Amino acid sequence: MNKQAFSSVVIVMTLCLVIGCANLPQIHKNTNLQRDYFAENGFGEGVAVVQHPAGEYKNGVTYLAYQGPKEDPYVAAYNHATGEWKGPYKAGVSILGKNPRGKIDSHGKPTLIIDHAGYIHIFYGSHGGVLDLHGKNALGDYHSGENKHAVSARPYDISEWVDLDNVSPFGTYNQAIKMENGDLYLFNRHGAHRSDWVYQKSTDNGRTFESPVSFLKHKARADGLGTDSWYPYVSKGVGNQIVVGFDYHFCWNRNAPRNNRGGHSTERKNLYYMTFNTDTNEWHSVDGQLLSIPLTKEEADAKALAFDTGKNWTFNGTTKVDAKGNPHISAYIGEDIGWQIGGPKNARYFRWDGSRWNGNLNNGLPIGRGDFLSSGDNVSFLLSGIDSQTKRTSVRWWESNDAGETFTQGHELLQFKDDWDDRTSNADSLRPKSLSNLDSPGSASSSFIRNAHPDARIIIAEKADGTDYRRMYLVGDNGPVVRRD
Repeated sequence: MNKQAFSSVVIVMTLCLVIGCANLPQIHKNTNLQRDYFAENGFGEGVAVVQHPAGEYKNGVTYLAYQGPKEDPYVAAYNHATGEWKGPYKAGVSILGKNPRGKIDSHGKPTLIIDHAGYIHIFYGSHGGVLDLHGKNALGDYHSGENKHAVSARPYDISEWVDLDNVSPFGTYNQAIKMENGDLYLFNRHGAHRSDWVYQKSTDNGRTFESPVSFLKHKARADGLGTDSWYPYVSKGVGNQIVVGFDYHFCWNRNAPRNNRGGHSTERKNLYYMTFNTDTNEWHSVDGQLLSIPLTKEEADAKALAFDTGKNWTFNGTTKVDAKGNPHISAYIGEDIGWQIGGPKNARYFRWDGSRWNGNLNNGLPIGRGDFLSSGDNVSFLLSGIDSQTKRTSVRWWESNDAGETFTQGHELLQFKDDWDDRTSNADSLRPKSLSNLDSPGSASSSFIRNAHPDARIIIAEKADGTDYRRMYLVGDNGPVVRRD
């Protein structure tokens, strides 16, 4: 064994003694191996639909952000012409994730957006802020972390990052929007559950941001049982418009009786929709009614309700408009899920036809997370979920040609097996030989990458049993983008 190899073994053995080998990400034995994932140090959830965009395609390169070791943000880049990968580079330091015995928070996953000058911005690190560190939160409560903003030191270069102290430390679930004139809008919840949702605007490529402006109001319920709270998904509409799809969170008091259970839960219901005219600063319902901002639960029910979920619970998906400006909402809807976070719920789809909302709860979509494309009556969902036949995690298209009333299985792009070293990709014809006693390792999904290249639409984080680390995949119409370095 040469000196370099011996030194590597000593380092790994020392780390094993200090923190335990089970906590280490796997190390490549052969760096020349071709692999269908671009990183294996994703941590916790890695990515999520709601924190978006997690990546952007620009000038032939796809830039990606995800949560890595100790909940710090990492950024990688893929050049579509050369097939070259760069990174991942650590782009900042979160105050979350630094307690080795603490629970993985995952609320500080990064969003990424590129400004008009070519600088890459990430926002990350908060689950509501900390009173002792950040002072009084006038728009809500606290939990942990600190919202941070970092920018690349040079345009289109992810190798070096600069911290900018110019956004509210309380913000969590960051969602970034760039308008056609270059204005940047940062939307997030201003604190923990009992907080307003706000936006901050920048007119100088993110070098400064205006003070937070509330657009969804938290307040004590009239029945004294809890607090009105929200979960929105914000995206750019047509022209100067920003659109928002959102659901209502029942933030119960600890001692509030609810279905023979008391205290806080993940219960969310209903779907709502509204628009924001960034020129006039006016907000409207889908049928043009002027809304008072910050919006209350009462006015949302009266003017902005898109779908009443009844007894079913919901988890917000993506919201967007088509070329005509008509909105489309995806969500994940299912029965009372108790204390489970995020599932199980089936993907659902709703669209406004100019006069009413349309949607079918029996549309054939599976339990899964992802995003969708819509053109006329054709709707395509790209979802990572459990395959009903193989019982494994499958990333595949689901297709509708009747405006989302029914969906059928489309092309499979990636399938996870129960072992990190045993998988098939882009393999509709391949199936495991045995299905007995096999559990899917599961996955997390981003929403679509901003201006996505068809070969690189979405980020998938694969969870493997026995570790908190995840392999990270960039998946497009031809399956996962391979890495050869």
